[in-house]
Amino acid sequence: MTINRPGLPGDLPSAQTLWARWALIAVLEATAEDEEAGHHRTGTWVDDRGLHLDDSGCTWWGFARRGEGRYVLFGEDESSDCKWHEPPVDMLAGAPAWLPHKKLQDLLSGNELGCVYWFEDGAWARAPYPGTLDDDGLDCGMSRFADRGAVLRTVADGDHAATSAHDAEALLAHAENHRLTPELLMSLTNDPDWRKRDQAAMTRALERAGLNRP
Repeated sequence: MTINRPGLPGDLPSAQTLWARWALIAVLEATAEDEEAGHHRTGTWVDDRGLHLDDSGCTWWGFARRGEGRYVLFGEDESSDCKWHEPPVDMLAGAPAWLPHKKLQDLLSGNELGCVYWFEDGAWARAPYPGTLDDDGLDCGMSRFADRGAVLRTVADGDHAATSAHDAEALLAHAENHRLTPELLMSLTNDPDWRKRDQAAMTRALERAGLNRP
């Protein structure tokens, strides 16, 4: 799936699919050490606030459920021109009341937000952009999850499941259909020593993400 620059709402897969792909990577990266209070987290993870991505440098993103069928995606990649555009882009123009407006306004006030997308009634939306805006960062930030092939390559690599293409496909299919149990997860991943120590953390992340239930 190709994401335009700037992004268009139709560039993203459904919120449920995006959640499943992102969450699977978060589950595979989960460690007990990262769960410790006060530990600075980078990479991809899930907690009670939702899904997160932070490379501690160029890009950070959050993805949260806001009720039945409602999601909000927000974040920043260094490629975003929204906050530098003149006049500045109102990233909350037309946004529904159920968005976490205070949090988003705080990020805007701190010059920390690159774009905001929201999902409701089966479709993505965002604020209108001026024709002179070159990029909002969505492509650089979200292509890793919007492109199913990219997700499969990440799942199969040695830093994640370290598994075959066939098993990576099975893992992702189970995640996208919300039927990924801890038993299936462990059966479809190779099990080096570090993975054995983190099965409990991976199981907790799977439960938080809800990949084992509709």
